[in-house]
Amino acid sequence: MGNYIARRLLIAVPVFFGITLLSFLLMNMAPGNPVDMLINPNIPQEMLELKREQLGLNDPLYMQYVRWLGGLLRGELGYSFSSFAPVSQLIGERIGPTLLLAVSSLLIGILIAIPIGVISAVYQNSRLDYVMTGLSFLGTSVPPFFLGLGLIYLMGIELKWLPTGGITTLGGTGGIGDIISHMILPVAVMGVTIAGKKVRYIRASMVDVLHQDYLRTARAKGLSEFRVTAKHALRNALIPIIAVIGAEIPLLLGGSIIIEQVFQWPGIGQLTMEAILSRDYPTLMGLNIAAACIVLTTNLITDIMYAAVDPRISYR
Repeated sequence: MGNYIARRLLIAVPVFFGITLLSFLLMNMAPGNPVDMLINPNIPQEMLELKREQLGLNDPLYMQYVRWLGGLLRGELGYSFSSFAPVSQLIGERIGPTLLLAVSSLLIGILIAIPIGVISAVYQNSRLDYVMTGLSFLGTSVPPFFLGLGLIYLMGIELKWLPTGGITTLGGTGGIGDIISHMILPVAVMGVTIAGKKVRYIRASMVDVLHQDYLRTARAKGLSEFRVTAKHALRNALIPIIAVIGAEIPLLLGGSIIIEQVFQWPGIGQLTMEAILSRDYPTLMGLNIAAACIVLTTNLITDIMYAAVDPRISYR
């Protein structure tokens, strides 16, 4: 296992640098730059040129990339062009709320999807199966922003049961209970979307496992149907689902941009939109690096989990 992890880490190094180069080129190919956001009739052209020179925007792209990469290797992500704060500080302040929202949504989505997918597979082609499959398609089909706005209107405005945005109440103490109450709506939206996609995978995997010979042998030994399904079938059915769950992490980071805008959640998604609108290259590059590290780490953990749950897999 140690050798496998070492090989994966070595492979991740050129992938990581490839991501930095591609991200840097795409950022600079986009129209506009931070100085363009300052243009108004009252600012002389000389001042704009001086600002471009100060930010290094007049240098060739390869020089800008080498300068930025050198800072990255020293552990420095640079300074924001809009707020002039260290990019690492901005990301550090926002990544906690985003991870809290993403991890909570993933757990809720999986906890919803597993029992629904198992029940749907056990009662295959029954009315219950059709209802649960239909609900999973509905959860996948409804756009998250539309569902979020609907819940805000119903639960926040009409019924006034839950807060409609933010992570804490303005002027409040900001305790755990307050944070949880603000999490309910965004977590519900993301959890429903995740569950809708995962139900079909779990159902298909369970249907395949339920027809295996070793389950018929377990039933012939006198084991109850619940024990056969929960202990033998479910564990083997979840093995291919691990890869699907691991692939969900990058999608969560991307989807959080929409959800954080709808619910005004102070996380990475909101910071990304602010950086895009202000053409803040250093912040966008820092966000890309953070996302790349999360994706590469998630893929490694997914492969390790495969070996942990499936004894047939051995890494040498």
